[in-house]
Amino acid sequence: MPFTFTKLEIPDVVLIEPKVFEDERGFFMETYKESEFFKFGIRKKFIQENHSKSKKGVLRGLHYQKPPKAQAKIVRCILGEIFDVAVDIRRNSSTFGKWVGEVLSAENKKQLYIPEGFAHGFCVLSREAEIVYKCNREYSPENERGIAWNDPVINIKWPVKRPIVSKKDSKWGIINELRI
Repeated sequence: MPFTFTKLEIPDVVLIEPKVFEDERGFFMETYKESEFFKFGIRKKFIQENHSKSKKGVLRGLHYQKPPKAQAKIVRCILGEIFDVAVDIRRNSSTFGKWVGEVLSAENKKQLYIPEGFAHGFCVLSREAEIVYKCNREYSPENERGIAWNDPVINIKWPVKRPIVSKKDSKWGIINELRI
């Protein structure tokens, strides 16, 4: 099997570790294979891919799209290292308001599957980082929403002291004010 799938503390969020074939020339790995993901139960059709570059200390998020344009994502870091976070925003979920985080890096090649109903954010730990992520729905500006990165109810333990946050991300409300 070219992937190891591990359910995290919030079991709908999945850590994906690809099998990497390395030799003196470099490496090869599959980053996505529909049949393997389907076997594990990730049955989304991914239709958009995004690429983001950020410098050390940048924190992006927490972003989500509201239904009917909610997005599932597969996130991977292709340069540097990030701390990637998923927050459960499904009101009827037993893990509503809880978060999980994983270090994703070009070195460890891990990926994070984040289903619909979760807000997503990350901060850059290395000098710079690039991430690539697949989405099962196209970006929809009118359905874009967010939650404050420093929401005291969620209480994410970000590994950066003074993050660099966009004006837009600094204006999001807290989870208790969520309008989905």
